[in-house]
Amino acid sequence: MTSGELRVYLGAAPGVGKTYRMLEEGHRRAERGTDVVVALVETHGRAQTAALVDGLDLVPRRTLVHRGVTFTEMDVDAVLARRPQVALVDELAHTNVPGSRNAKRWQDVELLLDAGITVITTLNVQHLESLNDVVRQITGTTQRETVPDAVVRAAEQIELVDSTPEALRRRMAHGNVYPADRVDAALGTYFRVGNLAALRELALLWVADKVDDELDRYRAAHSIDTTWEARERVVVALTGGPEGETLVRRAARIADRSKGADLLAVHVARNDGLAGADPAHLARQRLLVEAVGGTYHQVVGGDVPTALLDFARGVNATQLVLGASRRGRLAHLLSPGTVATTTARSGTIDVHLVTHEATSGARPDPGRRSALSGRRRAAGYALTLLGLPLLTAGLLALGGTLSLPSDILVMLAAVVAVALVGGRRPAVLAALGAFGLLNFFFTPPVGLFTIAERENVLALSVFLVVALAVATVVDLAARRTTEAARARAEAETLSTLAGSVLRGSRPLPALLDQLRETFGLTGVTLLERVGRGAADPDAWQVVTAVGDRPATRPADGDVEVTVPGPDADLSLALTGRPLDAADRRLVEAFAAQAAVALTQERLAARAAQAGPLAEIDRLRTALLDAVSHDLRTPLATATTAVETLRTHGGMLDDADRTTLLDDAGSSLARLGRLVENLLDMSRLQAGALAMTLEVVDLADVLPQVLDDLGPAGREVAVRVADGVPAVTVDPALLERVLVNLLANALRHSPPGAPPVVRASEHGGEVQIRVVDSGPGVPSTEWDRIFLPFQRLGDTDAGTGVGLGLALSRGLVEAFGGSLTPEHTPGGGLTMTVTLPAVREPLPAADAITTTGSPA
Repeated sequence: MTSGELRVYLGAAPGVGKTYRMLEEGHRRAERGTDVVVALVETHGRAQTAALVDGLDLVPRRTLVHRGVTFTEMDVDAVLARRPQVALVDELAHTNVPGSRNAKRWQDVELLLDAGITVITTLNVQHLESLNDVVRQITGTTQRETVPDAVVRAAEQIELVDSTPEALRRRMAHGNVYPADRVDAALGTYFRVGNLAALRELALLWVADKVDDELDRYRAAHSIDTTWEARERVVVALTGGPEGETLVRRAARIADRSKGADLLAVHVARNDGLAGADPAHLARQRLLVEAVGGTYHQVVGGDVPTALLDFARGVNATQLVLGASRRGRLAHLLSPGTVATTTARSGTIDVHLVTHEATSGARPDPGRRSALSGRRRAAGYALTLLGLPLLTAGLLALGGTLSLPSDILVMLAAVVAVALVGGRRPAVLAALGAFGLLNFFFTPPVGLFTIAERENVLALSVFLVVALAVATVVDLAARRTTEAARARAEAETLSTLAGSVLRGSRPLPALLDQLRETFGLTGVTLLERVGRGAADPDAWQVVTAVGDRPATRPADGDVEVTVPGPDADLSLALTGRPLDAADRRLVEAFAAQAAVALTQERLAARAAQAGPLAEIDRLRTALLDAVSHDLRTPLATATTAVETLRTHGGMLDDADRTTLLDDAGSSLARLGRLVENLLDMSRLQAGALAMTLEVVDLADVLPQVLDDLGPAGREVAVRVADGVPAVTVDPALLERVLVNLLANALRHSPPGAPPVVRASEHGGEVQIRVVDSGPGVPSTEWDRIFLPFQRLGDTDAGTGVGLGLALSRGLVEAFGGSLTPEHTPGGGLTMTVTLPAVREPLPAADAITTTGSPA
């Protein structure tokens, strides 16, 4: 039996229209003659959605009783018995009531699919198992109903039902998503603009990854190895040479020119395990790739062009960046090289050839140095100089009982023995010496360096070629064995290095200690130049040291390694023993990591210091602005009033004198409040504001807040939900915060639409929302309204100096809470005070719901 197909309508949040789209698709299929049934749909009281259910065949639900409560669930058996072509199943992540056939609805859907029934279903992105923890971090809500990603990814079609956060909040405000009594709580908690935007991005990215997977499967199924430029992907090839950093930066600039382009760096390691690349260069280049937003990859291959192009086509690369060849002219004549071969085979992939400073220099051959020790080479020369004459004497002593071919084979065995002992150079000398000895002593005419017969010429020539070839192969095998062992040791060391750095809380000391242990050193010191003269001990300072006797300058160490990287004034001093040239490559890799670790430590320290300094500077600037503007206005008003009374008081009537006195009094009162706010703000910034924290019931604080507002407070509507927990605050300071917020809301509320105060609990926090229906504040200005001395849209002298919101946020944060703005649905601004709840819940009798001043 053929399995049914699964189609999923995926949304970022409830209310975007998934169920509506599912029912529309059901109607379209039914109109085409398809047998469609509604196996289960949840309308949530939405009239437009409920209207779409009419006209479709509806399978009755199954009734279940659990703990005395009656529930209804999808009747899977009834749908299977009905065997429609298409079944509409809402809310794929739903958890079934105990006693159902399956624990999860997605398991019910799998039964329908196995029966050959096509299922159309709906799902919110927050119910995907892989995103569960991310959603919890964003929204503060744990989604207990989840669906394995594999179930959804197996769907034949996934369609994203998208809606902007603003449009969804408007739908909610109009009552098209939740009932009216749930709208306020939903808008203030889960359905905040930031939450919805983040969930929307998660949904878009998840679907984009699914589309990428489908594209990869399609290309693989149709054996498509050409590049499809659905997205720009720039691959840069790294050889481990010094030109790598130039290539990475060039490739990053190419990727930056295309919106959303991917940057991938790849190093092709030889499959014979040889360490042809410099680990220090690769370490720095990998860090650089990650710093510019790319990813680093390493593949293994015997043929570098083939491996490189296979990787590029595997990731659907559109552009390939290569460095100009460092090979000499003779090498180019003998073989085209990696660059030319890769370019010729690239096909539809654009190849960028980047020149660099190392182009003119030939790449050093790491295999030029003999892999054998000096003692073995000396033994090979000794065997050649002593062994060949003795062997010749022995053959002559046999008196010609052996033929020339036998003599040649014996000499060949001697050359192979020399190659095994001393390597290529002694073996070449042995081959040439054996050729001469055979020619002089065993080839007619004997005693002359001439050859009479052509067959002997051929035999001796073949002997020489074979002897040289065997000597070269033996030496190459020895070299490759040594290099492979070194490469393995270096790889293990670098792996250990990375692990120790990642696991350590202080990566720099851990890295240096790992270096000391790896090479058996007694001490490792990282030095930084602080003066001009490197020979002066005072010109260097110790950054970090491990082991015995830290060096005070690079010359004090047995080995000095200049640390490559952004800081050219760093040096590693190693004490204990000298290192050979081969070990320096690995030490340079350690040095590169040390420079990066030091930079990261210093950046972290600077970031920790920058925050308080920036805050102090901002406050200092705000205070100067206040002195230059806000203090001057009420002071000038009071001065003018007093001067007028002093000069012309006798000529003024009682009404004018009263007006002037009132102006002077109100201006001086404003100055007093300003000074008080300034002092409180200064104490708050300095951490010296005295607070008396108590466990406070909001029902005790809110009435006093309304009283402090005076007659205007009687217009404020207060709604506190049942069972709101208490909070730990300073009651007087919390009162001051709420008075400031309500005063702003009253000032901007239109006539007949007073502000509303709502208090509720969400996720272990108490939220106090001050809601007004005024003109609101653009979201681009939300950060500015909390800066001291900012009055957006207020220009008259009686609106205050703009310090109230800054002080209010500071006080709330001192309580361990937060003060955030958001748009009021339908227009206006909502200020939300979020405070940690005291875990002991209040009895329901303590909750209040009142309008106006309770007094």
